[in-house]
Parts: sequence; structure tokens; C-alpha cells
Amino acid sequence: MSNRKNTAANLLLRQYRELTDAKKAIPSFHIELDDDSNIFLWNVGVMVLNEDSIYHGGYFKAQMRFPEDFPFSPPTFRFTPAIYHPNVYRDGRLCISILHTSGDPTSEEPDSETWSPVQTVESVLISIVSLLEDPNISSPANVDAAVDYRKNVDQYKQRVKLEVERSKQDIPDGFVMPSSRTAYVAQRHAEPEDTRDLGDNFWYDSDEEDDNDEGPTADMYGYGNGDDDEDEDEEIQFEEDDDVSIDNDSVMDRTQPSKAEDESEDLEDEMKLEK
Repeated sequence: MSNRKNTAANLLLRQYRELTDAKKAIPSFHIELDDDSNIFLWNVGVMVLNEDSIYHGGYFKAQMRFPEDFPFSPPTFRFTPAIYHPNVYRDGRLCISILHTSGDPTSEEPDSETWSPVQTVESVLISIVSLLEDPNISSPANVDAAVDYRKNVDQYKQRVKLEVERSKQDIPDGFVMPSSRTAYVAQRHAEPEDTRDLGDNFWYDSDEEDDNDEGPTADMYGYGNGDDDEDEDEEIQFEEDDDVSIDNDSVMDRTQPSKAEDESEDLEDEMKLEK
């Protein structure tokens, strides 16, 4: 195996493990290798968790094939069987910007939306679910589906609903379809806290450290000791204000009698002059 292919295989293996890890997996996808000895070909089940979507409840089988120079070249994605969608060719191939190479002079797609080596399998899969619910009809792969989507919406929805029902036959034996309310929390809540890895514990650790005013988050954002200092400043300010009010009262108490004595002396002097 060449160095480039070996590098691609290692990268794909790492991403495959992350996407099939019960703690990290995206519930909208069920991923398996087509052949355990071939990391370059994945079988993917696509599911839409949005209950308001016409695609909700379907299990759409697909294959994702990766080139030997991945991630420098994009993978391909093909629904098996094809689904009725403006951006899916009749043979099931998906037409989506993120899987197109950049720099094509015949394409009007901006380079920011096309493939780059920083893209991951996860970002591609998320984009695919988004495209299912929000087709790009400006450059359709299936013109008939695009016309129905624009002009015959009811007919388009009816066609999709039939495909959703048909796709349920492809749900693997023993596989439990995720729901929008439990998909993202079931695995994490079921796992004991003492078995979580450092990645899952990061924010929990930060919260505990915040309580002691010594955590990295507290230092970074100015929380922790800074709050105590402000409280102390406020207490000191209150004490100073109390002292000032006491001093003012004391001054008033001292000055008022002096003013009365001065006025009585002036009155005696005026009476003497009158006499």
C-alpha cells in the first residue's frame, strides 16, 4: 500500500470509529463497512429525525466511496436504490456542492461551498440531510423532480411518502430507528459518569473548578476570584458610605449648638445698643 493510500486509510479509520462510537455518532446515520477489509467503501443508512419532514421515518440506503488520496479528493455518494429528489440522478448519484472539486471553470459554485481537504465525512453527511429537506433546484440532477417540487408540490410529497414506506424494508434486522427526542441523549445518560473519557468530562470539570474559583474557564473569562473581589469592593464601599453618614451626623451635631450660641450673643448686643 502506497504512503498516500495508507494515510487515507488511517484517516478514514479514525473518522469511521468516531462516527460509529455510541457516544459520538450522529443519530441520522447508520454506518457500516461494506467489507471489513475495505475502509474505502461505507454503507450508510440516512434518516431524517425532523418529524415535520416528508422524509421522516425513512431509511435511505446509500454507499459512500472514498478515493485513495482522501482527503485531497472528495468521496462519492450514491443512494441504493435511487430516491426521487431534485439533486439525485436517476442512478442514485448525489449532486451536492460539498462533493465537487473546486476550481472548475464551468461551474458557478463558489469555492467556499465545494470540497476542500479540511472537510470531514461528518460535515458531508450533515450537508446531505440538509439537502434532502432543502433541495437546490437551480441546477437539478433530476429535472422532473425539480419541476414537481416547484409546481406540483402535492404530487412530489406523495411520491416521497411512497418511497419512505418502501425504504422501511431496508431497515437492518435488530436496528432501532432513532427518534428526535431520544436520539442525542439516550447513550450519554445510560453511561456511568466514571467511565466517560476526558472529552466528555471537560465541561463537567470546568463547572467543578468554577465552584472553587480556580478553573481555566474562570481565568479565561474573568470569573471566579474576580467576582469575590467585586463583592469585597462593594462591601467596603458600603462601609465607607456608612462611615460618611455617621461623620456627617456628627458634624451636624457639633455645628448646630455653635450656631445657636452665636445668634444669642448677637441678640444681646442689639438689646444693649437699643438701651
